[in-house]
Amino acid sequence: MSVEVHKQITADEIAHTFEDEVPKVADLSQYAAEDWLALAIFWIMALCVFLQFFTRYVLNDSYAWTEEIATYCLIGVVFIGSAMCVRLSRHIQVDLIYRYLSQTPARVLSTVIDLIRIAFFGYAIKLVWQFIQIIGDERMTTIKFQKGFVYYAVLLGFALMFARSIQIAVENWRRGYSILERPGAFDGTEG
Repeated sequence: MSVEVHKQITADEIAHTFEDEVPKVADLSQYAAEDWLALAIFWIMALCVFLQFFTRYVLNDSYAWTEEIATYCLIGVVFIGSAMCVRLSRHIQVDLIYRYLSQTPARVLSTVIDLIRIAFFGYAIKLVWQFIQIIGDERMTTIKFQKGFVYYAVLLGFALMFARSIQIAVENWRRGYSILERPGAFDGTEG
């Protein structure tokens, strides 16, 4: 049986251990404008949901507008946050087929996927713009703002996704492979 031995240390020795540690600086360089915008909209949504909960269950007289604002904020968070996912290549993708393809067909297929993604987001921008022209002047139900404000957030999200997909495609072309072809190079498992 082993016995634990504890060495007595003074308060000064404990205090000096904190002097040796270098304070860690937060690295915010990995975040882009769409991250911060999605975060701001998220907190507006969270405050609206909290206000809805508080007025409904504590005051027993809920504010109807909080639910509508929270719903529209969720739309903004989803579409602007999707631009972050495009930038980080975090959307759902199937890379199983690339394991069975040789390098040249895999590179060609990956490039086609990049071009399809760019075309899709470009077309989505056009469709959302047309939708805004049709419905943009309609008023929201509880607050009398135009619905166009909400759909401009969707348009911004698709525009950011379009720009980020072009950026990712260029990076893939310069690098010579994409996350589809070599996922291990992006998640740190490739050795």
